[in-house]
Parts: sequence; C-alpha cells; structure tokens
Amino acid sequence: MPSVSAVPPSPPSSRDLVVAALRTAGCVFAEDEAELILTTARTPAEAAEMVERRAAGLPLEHVVGWAEFRGLRIAVAPGVFVPRRRTEFLVEQALERAARTGVVVDLCCGSGAVGAALAAALGPVELHAADIDPTAVRCARGNIAAVGGQAHQGDLFEALPPTLRGRVGILAANVPYVPSDEIGLLPQEARDHEPLVALDGGTDGLDVLRRVAAEAPRWLAPGGSVLMETSRRQAPTAVAALERHGLETRLGVSQELYAHVVTGVRP
Repeated sequence: MPSVSAVPPSPPSSRDLVVAALRTAGCVFAEDEAELILTTARTPAEAAEMVERRAAGLPLEHVVGWAEFRGLRIAVAPGVFVPRRRTEFLVEQALERAARTGVVVDLCCGSGAVGAALAAALGPVELHAADIDPTAVRCARGNIAAVGGQAHQGDLFEALPPTLRGRVGILAANVPYVPSDEIGLLPQEARDHEPLVALDGGTDGLDVLRRVAAEAPRWLAPGGSVLMETSRRQAPTAVAALERHGLETRLGVSQELYAHVVTGVRP
C-alpha cells in the first residue's frame, strides 16, 4: 500500500496570533478585540503596534482611536475619558424631555459623546460642550463639529457663554461620581489612562453634582432639564441635592445597563 504522508498543520493566521497575544495579556474578549484591531489597522505593522499597546494595558478605545456610542463612532484621544455604554441611558432620559429643545449643553463633556448623540437624535440644535480638561475639549470639538457644536474649556458653567443663561433646554452633565477613596478600586485601564478629574467626585462622590445642581436653575429655560448620572447608592442624596435648589426631580433606572440618572426640571 502506498504510504500516507501526514498533512502539515496550517500556520496560524494573523488573527489567531493577535487573539493569542491579547489573551496572554489578559483580555477577556480577545476575539472581539482582535477583530476590531484588525479592521481598524491600515497595515500589519500598525496592527502589531496596536496589539502591543493594548497588551500594555491601554484601553481598547485609546488603541483604536474611537468608541461606539449610540451607533456613532466617537473619536477618543489618549488621556480622554472613554464613554461608557451605561451613559447611553443618560441620552435616552434626556430625549424623553427634549420635544421642544433648542439649546443643548454637554457639561463635563469628555469626548463630547453625549452632545453628539443628542444632536444626532434631535436634529438641528444649538449645541455647546464644556470640560475643564483641554485634551478633552480638543477631542470633543472634533466630535461635535459636524453638527455645528461649539466646545469650551473651563470649570463647569464658567466655560459657557453668558448668553446661554436661562435658555438651556437640556443640560446633560456626566459628572465624576466615584468617591475619592474608591478610585483605587477602579479597573487599571481607568486608573492609569483616564484623567482623575473625570473620575473623582470627592469624599462621597457627589461634590461636582452638588455644584451643578446649585447653578443649573440659572441656566435652564422654563421647563428645561438637567440630567446627571450617578450610582444606586448615591441616587437619594443626588435627588435631594436637586430638590434643594427648587427643581422638580425624577430618578431613571436601567437594570440592563445598571445605570441611574437623576433629572431636575425647572418649573
């Protein structure tokens, strides 16, 4: 009988190699991340560099340069807070209040994802985004330029044009709300590669939220709403902070996204 030669195993594909490298680095969703890197990279060398940066611990969004948010591709520069999927619930809550909104403000805007998503859903609006971090402001400016949005740098309301006082229909503020002594419990990606100012909310996590609650009534139009993301544990205190300044409140909860959004409406 003729001898049968063993068929040599096929060499691993580039995808297999990327998956293996990411899995070795501890990436739980190595297959999905490999697909994203390989479809984003323009050359094999760029893909290899992306894998190396991801294996070193950089957030995937910083590696590929963008994050998906409500179906939009939002550019995310290194050092900028990465928009979370749970924050899509903040946008949904805002849209429920936005039937006649002409002016939208994205405060503590980071990449500008919330403002971009609101403008995409609402159509033509006057959109302003603001952040204290100049890197975030540059990133947001690029993300909201297509919808005619303006980005401003400064500390909360100090960054906004005074002409917006009393005119804002939707004030979405994705404020930092992690208590200071819990920052060390965050995933390493956040601790090492996102700005502390976008994470640290002070002793109980609500320092910035209280500042926004105190100033918001002066900027909202009659019937306008301020919306802020918080945690389940902090929600009752956050609601009380809004009520203290004469706002009518509601608490929205998404069990699916584990998201809590407090809304205050100017009567």
